[in-house]
Amino acid sequence: MPLRETAPKLSPEKYEENFADITPPMNTRQAAIESARCLYCFDAPCIQACPTRIDVPGFIKRIMTGNVRGAARVILEANILGESCGRVCPTEVLCEGACVMVEKGEKAIEIGRLQRFAVDHVLDRKIQLFQAGKANGRRVACIGSGPASLACAALLARKGYAVTIFDRRELSGGLNTYGIAAYKTRVADSLREVEMVKTLGVAFRQNVEIGRDLSFNQLEKDFDAVFIGVGLGETWAMNIPGEELHGVCGALEFIEATKSQPFSHVAIGRRVACIGAGNTAIDVVTAACSRSISEFISAMRSVSSSTDNSDRSCPISWVTFFLGLSSSSTAMRFSCVLKDP
Repeated sequence: MPLRETAPKLSPEKYEENFADITPPMNTRQAAIESARCLYCFDAPCIQACPTRIDVPGFIKRIMTGNVRGAARVILEANILGESCGRVCPTEVLCEGACVMVEKGEKAIEIGRLQRFAVDHVLDRKIQLFQAGKANGRRVACIGSGPASLACAALLARKGYAVTIFDRRELSGGLNTYGIAAYKTRVADSLREVEMVKTLGVAFRQNVEIGRDLSFNQLEKDFDAVFIGVGLGETWAMNIPGEELHGVCGALEFIEATKSQPFSHVAIGRRVACIGAGNTAIDVVTAACSRSISEFISAMRSVSSSTDNSDRSCPISWVTFFLGLSSSSTAMRFSCVLKDP
């Protein structure tokens, strides 16, 4: 059944403009100026704020001195997925949020963009920084080819393990390939990181589903260890009337459609509603607004006007955001109406 009213199609050039990088890459001059602002703190709070403990002052200082390859090595030693993290990591609440420049009343160092600058430098030039370790005779299987399995496989390969990644999808990369909005990172960006892992000798078997094409028992017989990195799974059901109707889909399913096929091939209604207001919901809002919709409504459950709904025993209010958007502009205008449940 077709949608009642679909948004008008845009030109390929307009789609590319609307889905362009939300955070453009730095050029060499910009990176040099920004890296020179860093204080290179000895007890750097940005390192502690980074989930992968990247030596942030260390790689920034290497950029400042012109050793961009060395900067990339520092990053990738700690986080083999440093390229995608440089694009999509919420740095404003992690490393940049902890930057001491903020305490001085100044703008935080743009750590995320500097990280992307360094890693892009080696990926663009196909510079191989790491090698597989001496074979130790042990074999490891990784189920799923998303970030968790890629990081696991890269570390084990460098230690001499023979690693094979199994994934039911056509393309590797998991969430980075299929589930992150196109204005943050494209499929090609994710696959570059996959290729970097492949250079370590990691084998990939796509279109293979464990339990259907290969039994788990057989996997245990063929390998010394099995790493399970199957990802987030499907979007949770809300268990409300009508959610099974045509035109209703999960946020990740919507984003996947915009990542796995040309933008013009994805049908979308002229008027769109989104339930939720977290990071993924905002990605849906932005992706939908980039496709010439005329009206957008986002509804969220809120506790004391906060987006943190971890305590579901608290009273719930409905917060509705109304968005007006013309087909020739991506400017967003929000108004907020609080309603009792």
